[in-house]
Amino acid sequence: MSLFLQAEVALELLLAAFLGMVIGVDREGRGAPAGMRTHMLVSVGACLFTTLSFHAFPGGDPGRVAAQIVTGIGFLGAGTILQRDGGIRHLTTAASIWATAAVGMAVGVGAWFLALSATLIIWVILDIVRRFEAKRKASTAGSPPYSP
Repeated sequence: MSLFLQAEVALELLLAAFLGMVIGVDREGRGAPAGMRTHMLVSVGACLFTTLSFHAFPGGDPGRVAAQIVTGIGFLGAGTILQRDGGIRHLTTAASIWATAAVGMAVGVGAWFLALSATLIIWVILDIVRRFEAKRKASTAGSPPYSP
């Protein structure tokens, strides 16, 4: 890889770290087991693996690396899920880790606009949609259960 290409990839890694931070700040603020640093590392790692699969191994199949990233991140996300008292906790954090890997992969292939768009959408889901969900749950807390 040329020095110019490596410098470009270094900028992509910084962007991936920043976008992972944006997502991770929400999780950390809610006391989730995977916070800002975890999301940043996932995004940077996915970006680097994706970039290397495209540039360092010409003629190779970059889809193989992408498939392994998805599998590996699924394993990492599964480690954040806890089951207690018949309920499941931290599923949203696991999903945010998985989505953050996709953001890093998008940056790694040079799809910066998609990465920025996905980060915005993920943030809206984690923050804005959560607020609406909390209001909805609060307004239906006293209503009788649904029966078909």
